[in-house]
Amino acid sequence: MSGKIRIAKTVQSKSFELRHQDIKKKWVVIDAEGVVLGRLAAGIVAMLRGKHRATFTPSVDCGDNVIVINAEKVKITGRKAENKNFYYHTGYPGGIKARTREFLLSGEHPERVIIKAVERMMPRGPLGCRQMTNLKVYKGAEHPHAAQNPAKVDFAARNSKNKRG
Repeated sequence: MSGKIRIAKTVQSKSFELRHQDIKKKWVVIDAEGVVLGRLAAGIVAMLRGKHRATFTPSVDCGDNVIVINAEKVKITGRKAENKNFYYHTGYPGGIKARTREFLLSGEHPERVIIKAVERMMPRGPLGCRQMTNLKVYKGAEHPHAAQNPAKVDFAARNSKNKRG
């Protein structure tokens, strides 16, 4: 070339942006029996946010409604059940309290372990709070959302590391 510089023209294609009126939400049931807590929470977050879809838009609530059953049978690997604590404050001076995950799973509300794990993986802000309302967690195998005809997702079979015996 004799001193001439060629500049290639690039054509920018339009990026896809999902609108609120185009959203089609589905209902999904996940059985938490024997599934590792962290892997389950990460999978639930992806479904709540809509990251499993090709039409994912970060600023739109385009995820599915997720129902989790058998919350008390979720598995926690290692010694995290005894060593990791959930802290809360009573509102009085010196009123910080701690409970282990093992205590919460064996207590009256074991679904709080899954809710907190998912909540802490969600983005902070109004959209994350709105997406958390699409999560329903139940202690036993029964749930009151049969009228929505939820699709059953076998989360444990997706990867051999998802389930512990």
